[in-house]
Amino acid sequence: MKKINWQEPLALFDVAQTRQLESLGLARVNSGPSLMAQAGLAVAKLALAIKPFAPCYWVFCGPGHNGGDGLEAAKHLHEWGREVRVVLWQPELKRPADAAKALACVNALGIAVQATLPDELDLNDLCIDAMLGIGLRSTATATTTESASPSPFETLMQTWIDGLYQLGADVLAVDVPSGLNANTGQFQNMSNGLHIQAKHTLQLLTAKPGCFTAHGRDACGTQWLETLGCEDLQKSVTPAAQLNAPARKVSKPLHASHKGSFGDVAIVGGESVALRGMGMSGAVDLAASAALHAGAGRVMACYLPSDSNSALHTPVLAEVMQRNFAALNLKAGTIVCGCGGGEAVRQVLPKVLQESVHLILDADALNAISKDPWLRDLLRLRATKKLSTVITPHPLEAARLLNTSSTEVQNDRLFAAQTLAEDLKCTVVLKGSGTVIAKTGQTSIINPTGNAGLATGGTGDVLAGLLGARMAQGLSDFEAACAAVFEHGQVADDWRFSRLPTLTAGKLAELIRGPQTASW
Repeated sequence: MKKINWQEPLALFDVAQTRQLESLGLARVNSGPSLMAQAGLAVAKLALAIKPFAPCYWVFCGPGHNGGDGLEAAKHLHEWGREVRVVLWQPELKRPADAAKALACVNALGIAVQATLPDELDLNDLCIDAMLGIGLRSTATATTTESASPSPFETLMQTWIDGLYQLGADVLAVDVPSGLNANTGQFQNMSNGLHIQAKHTLQLLTAKPGCFTAHGRDACGTQWLETLGCEDLQKSVTPAAQLNAPARKVSKPLHASHKGSFGDVAIVGGESVALRGMGMSGAVDLAASAALHAGAGRVMACYLPSDSNSALHTPVLAEVMQRNFAALNLKAGTIVCGCGGGEAVRQVLPKVLQESVHLILDADALNAISKDPWLRDLLRLRATKKLSTVITPHPLEAARLLNTSSTEVQNDRLFAAQTLAEDLKCTVVLKGSGTVIAKTGQTSIINPTGNAGLATGGTGDVLAGLLGARMAQGLSDFEAACAAVFEHGQVADDWRFSRLPTLTAGKLAELIRGPQTASW
């Protein structure tokens, strides 16, 4: 058993893959302890480690294998001299054979078992959530049909889960907090799932993607992994995704370097206030600042429309060079297009899509493409010319590109990102909690860094500029996306732990480090 380390890559397996690995593991268990017995022991050990002096360990057990894991844990805690109470969901239900065997042992040991929720408990107690795990109905697929009204059975189960998490004591979730979709990180058929927040989650056999994206990170708390001796079997199954890890592959700078050694980045966007009375030039300034602080050798800003109105705004940073769009060499360096582009970006998009060798599309560039089939086709054609493209939509922008709703995108973020990557033939960065990076032919990445401090205007522009710098410095589109997203979130995490005032997008850009200043 190990605590999951955000700094290390980790394969993530969906429910179907986990079931497959479980079958392989069961097939090779001979005279040794069963997978359920191993799981129960791991749960009991972690319970003691995180709360060794709890007055009582309350083990909430559902009707399936997850409940059996909890019953096995109760046995060990009792044998180790701890006060244990089992709260058993519908004792009259038929349980799987191994869970039924564990229940018989619990009864034989004289462990207290009750079939009703406790009215209250000592806040120093520990609750163990072994109600559902990945046994949540229909968790293997996330579709709109799952929002149908729950059955009376499910409604009662929801009441129990709500009650468990509202008792006030710390919760250790077994495998997945009950009600959380292990594939998507969404609460499924739960009336008010946002209050389901475990203090710790022990994932069993495999790590699941839903624990790292959408609501998963909040729901799971500190995460642990016990592979039940089946880690070697994971090599036989291609994971659904992988947890991102820092991978700074930008070459170490040589002393004999010059500004051309670190690449050019041009930011195109920032619609003038003179056009529609809505100035968005700050978006270009933020992206340019991020690219500059990330170590790009030369950063250029092109404010739209770049004609006589261009004189209305000049770059905030003196190091950023201003360019008229007609003067930009789109074939050189990396182009970041769309930040604050408004309606004006539509006029330059055809040329940008056809001529840029390395391109990041953000914000209004994506909105324009979602409304214009010709622009969409130009985007797809870039792959046939071996031109590098990354798009960085937030859920609403992704929904427009997919002709659906942001709710549907959030219901399965992995699927949405992979669908966009396949359709538009590019690397996709679907921003949000557990940002997803997808590209056809690559294992999708879920990013573990970042926090709610990034939920403020302009941080997406900063990410676009940082991504542009990493591409300009020689990383591929997919590598640059993974590296930039991780760094972007890491800066926000470091800021949060520093207990300094609110993180602004401008400060975020200033805190990014380039290869010239990084520790090697």
